[in-house]
Amino acid sequence: MASERITLTVPGPDGDREVSLSSPNRVIWPEVGITKHELAEYVIAVSEPFLRANGHRPVSLERFPDSIDGEAFFSKNPPKGAPDYVHEVMCTYNSGRRHPQVVLDETAAIVWAVQMNTVVFHPWASLAANTDNPVELRIDLDPQPGTDFADAASVAPALRDVLGEAGLDAWLKTSGNRGIHVFCPIEPTHEFLDVRHAVIAAGRELERRMPDRVTMSWWKEERGARIFVDFNQANRDRTMAGAYSPRALPGATVATPITWDELADGVDPAAFTVRTVPERLAAIGDPWAELQKAPGRIDTLLEWWQRDLDAGLGELPFPPEFPKMAGEPPRVQPSRAKKPD
Repeated sequence: MASERITLTVPGPDGDREVSLSSPNRVIWPEVGITKHELAEYVIAVSEPFLRANGHRPVSLERFPDSIDGEAFFSKNPPKGAPDYVHEVMCTYNSGRRHPQVVLDETAAIVWAVQMNTVVFHPWASLAANTDNPVELRIDLDPQPGTDFADAASVAPALRDVLGEAGLDAWLKTSGNRGIHVFCPIEPTHEFLDVRHAVIAAGRELERRMPDRVTMSWWKEERGARIFVDFNQANRDRTMAGAYSPRALPGATVATPITWDELADGVDPAAFTVRTVPERLAAIGDPWAELQKAPGRIDTLLEWWQRDLDAGLGELPFPPEFPKMAGEPPRVQPSRAKKPD
């Protein structure tokens, strides 16, 4: 028996496109009853700010063939038979391998991704025009056990101060879960490793100012009840849920750009969902509409990185699947490496 199928009319750059959607009534978020059709209508509604934040760059698609409670997998390169409005760009990965990666440049391409059962969109920090040099410095404030969103929110203004002292303008979004993502638009003058070092320099400075509330420790058992500055999210091919991307969480929350005033007023990240974000955009617009208007430079942060190197602070660990880097400490859990007292 053929599955149910509908056709959605989607605005395109040269007129409307028709995109076929199979199994439109399949429930993707069982707890709140949101269907595949509703998700498709959501991405159409938010497509303008979504593409401004995530378009024209490599993106990994987190796909759920059943519901968010089922199995998932990541898809990077366009599958055979993808329509001609779904673009691709050749990317080099940390292993040195190269292969094409999906690029979403128009509304129909996002709807196609939903048709392919995508729930979470993970964009790179670089554009398709130059995949090696990021246009964003991204910092993930990740609450550890014993902390929550409010703790990350109390740390974020101090991080804003640090970045401001380095000449960068900080922008906010919720992660769609418990964390906060801080983005700084930057000129694409440095490759990923340099930007990672800039993030480490900013994180170390923040940790110096708030040692009881912030940690840069890669090893979980050393973090304590503090906010972890996840510097490894700045690596090439490391991505986080993009602005306006849904999350595969029970409440269908969305990673949502917010203002600093909203953060100060005690914003609730759980309030931003597939069902509420379109109304929010209609009411207040996109807080990130001008994010890329005046990109900064990471020169000062790289000076801080060199200052810390000269003071004896070296490279920090990379994820285990990354090639070993020069100056990197051993990839052994310190608690396991320590000799008994």
